[in-house]
Amino acid sequence: MATNQIGKVLIIGAGPSGSIAGALLQNKGYQVTILERQRFPRFSIGESLLPQCMAFIQQAGMLEAVMNAGFQYKNGASFVYRNQQTEFSFEDKFTAGIGTTFQVQRGRFDELLANEAMRMGVDIHWQMDVIATDFSGDKPRLTVCNQSGEVQYYEADFVLDASGFGRILPKLLDLESPSGFPVRQALFGHIEDRIDDTQFDRNKIRITVHPDHKDVWYWLIPFSNGRSSLGVVAESEFYKEWDDNDTALREIIGQEPSLTGLLKNSVFDQKINTITGYSANVKSLYGKGYALLGNAGEFLDPVFSSGVTIAMKSASLATAILDRQFKSEAVDWNTDYAMPLQRGVNTFRVFVDAWYDGRFQDVIFHTKQQPEIKAMICSILAGYAWDENNPYVKNARARLDTLVELCRQG
Repeated sequence: MATNQIGKVLIIGAGPSGSIAGALLQNKGYQVTILERQRFPRFSIGESLLPQCMAFIQQAGMLEAVMNAGFQYKNGASFVYRNQQTEFSFEDKFTAGIGTTFQVQRGRFDELLANEAMRMGVDIHWQMDVIATDFSGDKPRLTVCNQSGEVQYYEADFVLDASGFGRILPKLLDLESPSGFPVRQALFGHIEDRIDDTQFDRNKIRITVHPDHKDVWYWLIPFSNGRSSLGVVAESEFYKEWDDNDTALREIIGQEPSLTGLLKNSVFDQKINTITGYSANVKSLYGKGYALLGNAGEFLDPVFSSGVTIAMKSASLATAILDRQFKSEAVDWNTDYAMPLQRGVNTFRVFVDAWYDGRFQDVIFHTKQQPEIKAMICSILAGYAWDENNPYVKNARARLDTLVELCRQG
């Protein structure tokens, strides 16, 4: 397109990657319209942010709003297995950058980001369901059904799919690909936690390993209002003896003594949700006239809370490339977007694999941790999975394999 034209961008989805991408493009002078299938606020899982997210929130001009929203401060992660507990303080990380973040109710957090994007001039159309696409012409065209059942057509210079687990373009364009992970299922909900243990640190996410099944784990994410997000993750076969999610979650928590004690006064006042087979991949993260952001492209696993970080990183990368493309500069979406994004995703993948086969657990629960190595691992847990100055990013698999052997040898 000519450099004196205003580029028009359609974004599918107003979640974190969509709102961040929308703000970044709008602030560069482009015309952005977001099509969101739901009406915010709405419930979403993935409440524990990583410090790396804050850089992208700051880049989009939303940091002050997030800082002032009253979300639960977060400075690290606590891991528990039987009588062992280890903590990672994100401010002790190897990589330079922000070392703290927040634990957020995603309904309120996502609405805040969307409102900030609209304040900057982004046009969000709510309750709009994208039902068909056409990328064969000069400009991409989306067919959309509104809340009244009326069909409308939208045209733009480029489309960014930020639809998350909705995975609109992967489904419509037959881009979906097996993730390579086993089919796992999460049971989760929000509870009134009533935790009275004075040793419990609400500033950290708590990851607890099942005492008898090292590939089964629980999350506990405290919020600032006395409530928490609580969940358990296992392969689907693990849940077969239970008929309903509410009973299953309560009884599985009952199998872990430290959690049972911590939550002894808790009130389970909301229905327990479930999601199965959430890991996803695609054949390509981009094509003629479009690119996929965040979970619309690939989702690994919730264990290290990497989803929102990857989503925001993809928004930052994609909008920078699109800005260059609109200015008629030469761009290569594979070299400039897919490969750089995938490098960080692959780093997370190495650690997710090692978590479920028990190797990474041998590392984090090792009794003689070296501070400099712990700082490098801490950087990845804080979301800095693209820092290739970190040896555990640059050579993730080889470095981790060596570290596992050293830990196992004592």
